[in-house]
Amino acid sequence: MRILQAMAGAERGGAEMYFEALAAAFERLGLQQRVVIRRNPERLARMRAEGLSPVQLPFGGPLEPFTRMALSVQLARFQPDIVVTWMSRASAKMPPTSAFHIGRLGGYYDLKYFAGCDLLVCNTVDLVDFCIDGGWSRRRVQYLPNFVSLRPAAPEDRARHGTPAEAPLLLAMGRLHENKAFDVLLHAMPQLPDAWLWLAGEGALADELAALATELEVADRVRFLGWRDDKEALLAAADMVVVPSRVEPFGNVILDAWAAERPLVAAAASGPAAHVTDGENGLLVPIDDADALAAAVRRLLAEPQLCRDLVAGGQASFTEGYTEAAVTGRWLDLFRAVLR
Repeated sequence: MRILQAMAGAERGGAEMYFEALAAAFERLGLQQRVVIRRNPERLARMRAEGLSPVQLPFGGPLEPFTRMALSVQLARFQPDIVVTWMSRASAKMPPTSAFHIGRLGGYYDLKYFAGCDLLVCNTVDLVDFCIDGGWSRRRVQYLPNFVSLRPAAPEDRARHGTPAEAPLLLAMGRLHENKAFDVLLHAMPQLPDAWLWLAGEGALADELAALATELEVADRVRFLGWRDDKEALLAAADMVVVPSRVEPFGNVILDAWAAERPLVAAAASGPAAHVTDGENGLLVPIDDADALAAAVRRLLAEPQLCRDLVAGGQASFTEGYTEAAVTGRWLDLFRAVLR
């Protein structure tokens, strides 16, 4: 079984990090794979550290011809049985091939870019429905969730960020983008006077969110950590994880919270609503509701037993369906099925 994977994503992002994780997992399984990525020295170094040897291509705009020609060369040399293209650009750039072509979606992309694919793999049931509503037949769309693998890590030093050791610490992670609704979380902070917030991520709204924290008079209890590659240390230091997203097709941070045994509060966007059962493995609140978000956090701070119950429920959910072994096993089953 020979697998060629191609990904032309952004320099940083959740889908890009998961692509790296899945490619590394396939490598540990001993699959023969060729990995093609957009030029990115940091990603190249990380993937080489996992034993991979990625091919780097420009993956430029629609009129850039080199990438498509170079992909044709890779297909001819490697002779894959299966091609997996991640997101829109890699899927659109991939030349026609005799290999079985799988397009992998982690968001509500324009489906025209996946016209050359034989099958679509989506990481949420909602995305499966999105593809079917977009004209794809049910037999050509498959649901396969994400996984996370956390490495043991010592807690990040709170003193390094001027955070009291005894203060309740909330952790939120993701792109500083309107979809992530970190503005809603900041609006909840005045109702949580004893709590501190670490926000790990970067993006176009960085200055706007910092200004909002100042306007709300909570800047002294909010720390903008920038992009971090050591989420394990941040999770170990936090008391709970908050996912306030307006739009969230899946939400890897949910899995991070479950795997790290941290209680979870999430807004009921499509991904969290599909995976979180309110009161069992997390608390769900309405989208764009800072009051409800603050009330859920206060409830967790006041009810230690509820925190323990949610942690146990999250661990059970994670172990049942979102470990590396469980998800890569489903990928292998899919590969075998399409080759048959």
